[in-house]
Amino acid sequence: MLIPSYFFTNDFKQFYEYFLSQPHIKKSFKKGDYLWEPNKPFEKIHYIISGVAQNYLEHENGHRKILSFHGSGTVFPGYHEQDYKIESALITVALSDMEVLEFTKVEFRRMFQQNQQLSAQDIDWFSKDVNLLLYETAHQEYNNSFIKLCNLLYLLLVNETGKQNHFNCMTQDDIADILGISRVNLTRGLTRLRKENIIITKRKQIQVIDPSALEKYCSLETL
Repeated sequence: MLIPSYFFTNDFKQFYEYFLSQPHIKKSFKKGDYLWEPNKPFEKIHYIISGVAQNYLEHENGHRKILSFHGSGTVFPGYHEQDYKIESALITVALSDMEVLEFTKVEFRRMFQQNQQLSAQDIDWFSKDVNLLLYETAHQEYNNSFIKLCNLLYLLLVNETGKQNHFNCMTQDDIADILGISRVNLTRGLTRLRKENIIITKRKQIQVIDPSALEKYCSLETL
């Protein structure tokens, strides 16, 4: 059974050569660049060759909620036809220099219609995205801040690709924005895990050194 993932990578790796053979633009983004203009629905779809993007929701009150991260071998955003109002509040920014293959919706629609394997993978990708949102809405929201933190660290740890490397993409502010908790509660939770020798924290890095101990603090829906 699949478990929720905050970090999407290699979901479309098998289609790289196929994407290269189709009409596209090879594009670069510098760290800090937006993948599309804020406050507008997306018009382009990217296959990420290298680098990492962060996707977050910016509320009108200024609060930021990080939704997910997207790395090499995946497509973001996934293909769909409709423009949803909420998309104007979604912002995607490059956390590092990125290389992508860029497609228009028209170009991706043609591939979606002609390549059954690609269309099936696109549906699976959206299923993973929906699964993450359901996990956060129906489960993670009801946990206390310490359990939320343990769940997140566990899910990042067991991600099948990269494992510990994913922690290097996030600051403590990012983790707080994913979990929707204050920096005070986050610091308290990290301090507890350090004192119990479950994690080691370094500059912009968290290393889990006792996964089995961390697992004991996680909720059943996470494991």
